[in-house]
Amino acid sequence: MKVLILNSGSSSVKFKVIELGEQERTLAKGQVERIGQKNADLKCDCCLTHNPACAASLVGEPGKLDVPDHDRAIDMICRLLQSDRCGIVDDLSEIAGIGHRVVHGGELFSNSVLINAEVIEGIERCAKLAPLHNPPALAGIRACLKVFGEGTPQVAVFDTAFHRTIPEKAFRYGVPNELYTEHGIRKYGFHGTSHRYVSREAAKLLKRPIEETKIISCHLGNGSSITAVLGGKSIDTTMGLTPLAGVIMGTRPGDLDPYIPIFMIKELGMSAEEVDTVLNKRSGFEGICHHHDVREIEALMQQGNRECALALDMFAYRTSRFIGGSAMALNGVDAIVFTGGIGEHDAYMRERILQNAGHLGVKLDAERNLRNDRIITTDDARVAVMVIPTDEELIIARDTAWEVRRLREEAEAAVSS
Repeated sequence: MKVLILNSGSSSVKFKVIELGEQERTLAKGQVERIGQKNADLKCDCCLTHNPACAASLVGEPGKLDVPDHDRAIDMICRLLQSDRCGIVDDLSEIAGIGHRVVHGGELFSNSVLINAEVIEGIERCAKLAPLHNPPALAGIRACLKVFGEGTPQVAVFDTAFHRTIPEKAFRYGVPNELYTEHGIRKYGFHGTSHRYVSREAAKLLKRPIEETKIISCHLGNGSSITAVLGGKSIDTTMGLTPLAGVIMGTRPGDLDPYIPIFMIKELGMSAEEVDTVLNKRSGFEGICHHHDVREIEALMQQGNRECALALDMFAYRTSRFIGGSAMALNGVDAIVFTGGIGEHDAYMRERILQNAGHLGVKLDAERNLRNDRIITTDDARVAVMVIPTDEELIIARDTAWEVRRLREEAEAAVSS
């Protein structure tokens, strides 16, 4: 079964084709960039051969494409997949289903769902909670309806769905009840597909049923979140109503005094839009040291840059503090998992974060950590620390395939009856 996975942003569409069967393998992946501009680009690894001429031969000169909207972007991707150079499919009917990453499902969606008119309306209703993310996802869904028609199942997989098991004592804020009951102001959490994937992979490495595990999942990258996973279910996470909360990130501040935005408006004369820009695009690493790539920040720290050193200190300290809080929430921990760009590749930062974790039962093996081994603690450590590359697209593909099989079984049952 071939499944098309789409992650539609405001100015880009990332795609991947995954074949599911006895084995799960990626057939192609890539992205359309700078949608809405005349200098757009289609990048692809067709058949994973890294052939940049493939896309160019189909749609024009790279970096000079006219891609006015998501309709055109999806059309280009589909033409690419059917091309002689790519050859992933001979006809679009070979795509059994389309899985869409949707950031916010609010309280409406606790699982991945087959997309219909009611689901589209629900995603639209949740757009007020994710105005930068849900509308592009809807644009991708509607574009696929035009290209594929209604005969190809589409499935929405929500970043927030994994966190719907968080208990009320953890997801409620200390604000008037009506702000929650009437306006949905509560913690939702994000990176759910990533936390879901790596926690299950961690249980496999522990050789224990997921239902019997206590796992702290650390998705650390330009956006970062930490989740306490008890028996395979999220019971708390660091991001909140929006992805601004939690640890310091590339351009986001993480947790801060809630009066700070009010101070910026009342005392500094900033508009709500200006505050939004500061908190989403000019804070975090960017605000502290004017860089948001941790690799650059670490290199500058080595050269003696004090602001870069401070930014890394703040990140390591706050990440370790949230790990400690997660251990308390879980009443113990079996494994701490690192994933995401920083979590998977930055041995230095992992060591910094875990330097005070000995009381939890962590014993870091320096050589294993430098090699990015799957388990980077010593054999006698009470708590295993793991490095697990995330695969959110695979989770989306599996959920999509499950819905396609369910539809087929229902259709066969209807025929036989």
